[in-house]
Amino acid sequence: MVKIEGTLDEIRELVSDVKRVRRSAKSTTKAVAKTAKATKRKLSKWQRHVANKSNHIKFKSGPKKGRLDLAKMSRKFKRGKK
Repeated sequence: MVKIEGTLDEIRELVSDVKRVRRSAKSTTKAVAKTAKATKRKLSKWQRHVANKSNHIKFKSGPKKGRLDLAKMSRKFKRGKK
């Protein structure tokens, strides 16, 4: 713990400087995150294929019922894109 001595005005001046620095650091961080988020790369053909709901093939029975059958989807993708 740090002990700060001084008048009330001096202490307020010190604390407000810290707040100002913290605020500017937060805004800078947000700006950098926003620009990083804005530059998206193009999805691969496989990622676009999997994202398309009409291409989903699901297990019909067994313990994996309802989950995507990626092996069948992969076969369909590889054979259909010639």
